Formats: sequence, structure tokens, C-alpha cells
Amino acid sequence: MSQASARRKANDQPALLDTELEHLPVELRWREWMGRVEAVIFAASEPVTRSVLARVVGKSCNLELIIDDIRAELAGRPYELVAVAGGWQHRTKKAFGDVIHAAFGTAAGEGAKELNQSEALVLMCIAYFQPITRGELSSFFGKEVSRDLIGVLRAQELIASGPRSPQPGAPYTYVTTKNFLSQFGLDTLRQLPDFEALEDAGLLSKEKLLAGDIMPHLAAGQDDIGFELDE
Repeated sequence: MSQASARRKANDQPALLDTELEHLPVELRWREWMGRVEAVIFAASEPVTRSVLARVVGKSCNLELIIDDIRAELAGRPYELVAVAGGWQHRTKKAFGDVIHAAFGTAAGEGAKELNQSEALVLMCIAYFQPITRGELSSFFGKEVSRDLIGVLRAQELIASGPRSPQPGAPYTYVTTKNFLSQFGLDTLRQLPDFEALEDAGLLSKEKLLAGDIMPHLAAGQDDIGFELDE
């Protein structure tokens, strides 16, 4: 290899990023870390995890405090930094939802299309009882849950195949995805409304479920108990 070729190859290698920034005063170092974290999150098309953000800051950097400071600076802006699907993401504040729709129409953007009531109810059951088979879903509803309905949820990447069930025939189970968390603005499944609390409040019962009138606002996109599709 010629010296010129060797130099070109060396120049192709990315320069090592100085993450510790020990040459900067503490305050300037913190501001630089804040800028890096926000830039990475802003550039990403999906929630950015802690492990990714850790690549651009020093070992002593407290990412939670960095996020808190960024959020404080965004307090008066129409968008915010939210914890969702195991990471962080910039999102337009819900108060501006009507404005966004007025500007671009309901078909704009990449958000999932509105679920009908049957799809929303099946998705809710998968979220609470995963991993669960289609047969178990059908038994729960007292009527067959069609492959087409499951296909709609899979096409929107709200559910995916889970482990095979130990039942005869080893049918596939279904579980929710990171996209499910992202679409509904959840960081983890632990943020789902408490199942027993919903039962105690009379919002969740098998009778309502079979009657098809349980949580009708779920299909309509209301956010009373946390199931609103985010913009």
C-alpha cells in the first residue's frame, strides 16, 4: 500500500470523541454535555436509550440530571423531552395536537392509524395478559379473534410473536412491542393502568368486555387512562 493510500485510509477513520472534557470548567462541561444529549435525541427517529447517550458524555455525567435540565429549558416550548419505550424522545406537546392536525391533516406524519373498538380491546388484552395466544384471546372474548384483526395490530407493529405456548400444538403467543410503548407514550409496561384498580373502579369486567362497551374511549383515542396515541 502506498503512503498516500495509507494516509487516505487513516483519514477515513472517525476522530475519537472527547467525552470527559476535562479541559473545560465544570459549568461549560455540563452545557456541552447537555447540547450533545439534546442533539442526539433531536436527530433520532426513535427513542434514544441510555446506552446510546452514554457514548457522548463523560463517565461522571448524570444523564437523569442532564435530561431534567434540558426539560427545564424546554418548559416554554411547544415540544418536550419525554421518557418513552425505554429511551428519550422529543415530542410535540399534546396541547398543540389540534394545531398540528389543522396544519397537516390527520393523514400527515407516521403515527399509527386509529384503531376500531375491536382492535383496541384485543390490543388492551394482549398488553395486560401477554404472552397470550389467539385461542386464549378468543376464549376471553367469548368469540373468535380473527387472524385479520391480529394482522392489523402486527402491521402497525403494535404486537409481535412471543414465545410458543406449552399448550398442545405449541401455538404462538403475542406480546406488545417497543412501538406499542412509543405510540401510547409509555416508558415501560409498568405504566399501564393498574388492572385491579380498573376492576375496582368498575371500568373493567368480563361482562362489559363481552358486551363490547368496555373503555369505549380507548378506540376513540382519549387519554383518560393512558391509552392515547401520541403524535
